[in-house]
Amino acid sequence: MASNSEKPMPFYDFPIDVQLNILSFLSPTEIYAFACTCRRFAALCSPSADIWLSLCERRWGSKTHLRRWSSAPSPRLYKALDRWENLIGFWRRSPGAPPLVFFEWAPSCIIGSRVSPSPSSCSYAVRKIPFLWLGISPAGGPLTYLHPGRLFDYPACLDKALSDSDVIPVTISFMGCKHFIIEESLSFCGDQQLDDPDRVLGLEAGSPPDRLMSEIYQYFANRTISGGEKYSRKMRKKVKERLGKRSWKAEHFVRIANSCPTPDRPLQGLWKGICEDMNLDFFLVAYDDVGGLTCRQVGDTAVPFPSYCPVFWASNTSFLESPFPREEQVIYNLREHVGCSKKREVVCRILCINCSYDLLLPELAGSSGDFRNVEGRIWQYEDGTYGFGFLRNNFIVDLKHIWLDGCLLDTLENSRQGCSL
Repeated sequence: MASNSEKPMPFYDFPIDVQLNILSFLSPTEIYAFACTCRRFAALCSPSADIWLSLCERRWGSKTHLRRWSSAPSPRLYKALDRWENLIGFWRRSPGAPPLVFFEWAPSCIIGSRVSPSPSSCSYAVRKIPFLWLGISPAGGPLTYLHPGRLFDYPACLDKALSDSDVIPVTISFMGCKHFIIEESLSFCGDQQLDDPDRVLGLEAGSPPDRLMSEIYQYFANRTISGGEKYSRKMRKKVKERLGKRSWKAEHFVRIANSCPTPDRPLQGLWKGICEDMNLDFFLVAYDDVGGLTCRQVGDTAVPFPSYCPVFWASNTSFLESPFPREEQVIYNLREHVGCSKKREVVCRILCINCSYDLLLPELAGSSGDFRNVEGRIWQYEDGTYGFGFLRNNFIVDLKHIWLDGCLLDTLENSRQGCSL
């Protein structure tokens, strides 16, 4: 019988792979604290140790191929991926058209793509044009390039970016978690940027204290050196000339929150639907804090007004459950699904809505006294999608998912049409 006095095995006697697996559950701050306990653990947690590959694999191994990002994952790679992971999902360009931008994981990079409805009529296809590439250089530093006009040819995109005059090096500056800015990097100068150990992230280049000290030294140098003031004016003139040579203006992007439905809010998110003119449009459906619901159009449209006014709204989101009254069955059966040649969907729930007339044009909504001018319905189907329509016409606009499980649906992968940002 085993003695109760047996001592437990100390952590440093565990096999290395077991140690790495256990440590991979810790955060980088905890890893650094653990490394301070002894020299052996300091070597185990050094920047060139395998622990950083274990940490990266646990967080992002199922989303991308980390060995293709860097042959030797390090704290710099972990820091870059931790910051860039916030980009994954949908963002809205403010202002501009097309407004939607989608970021997704690729095998060795993160790609940002412009997303707009397909130009083909009566089609749910979505046009996706990559324009931004975020990766890691062979030296371990971040590389961020913007291609305003056409598609990257991956995996040769890095070589093409460095040689193609149309590609613009940029920096990404996060303003919290829901806003970022893309600016042209005027300080980019080839390999100098790639090998600079201080540029762990493009957005963190040149911290305020470093810039302040540089300005102080420059000031005293101009005061003590003969002709220093003249040199300073010359340098300021060169900076103005460089600023005037920007080939791409800074752009602001705002995160689209709640872009997917949830069990509690089954109608929210980004959806696509074929409207009465047989063209595809994007719709953003959001719940408010008082239990209401609003749908707005966010597609690639040249008319700015529809992007701000609601397509429909509801102050009460309580569904009418099956079995439905005969009147509701008649309302649904008399309507035609726009752009849909398939059999009619099975409706599981119904919600009463209003159109935007009574909010934006109340005199039009109440001029005739007919409630049918503004009243409508949402018909939710068994697969979780739904359609909406108004009593004033005989159409139902069926809404389908734009993306699911992190992937865009019905994309035109072979589309190489240019798209100005």
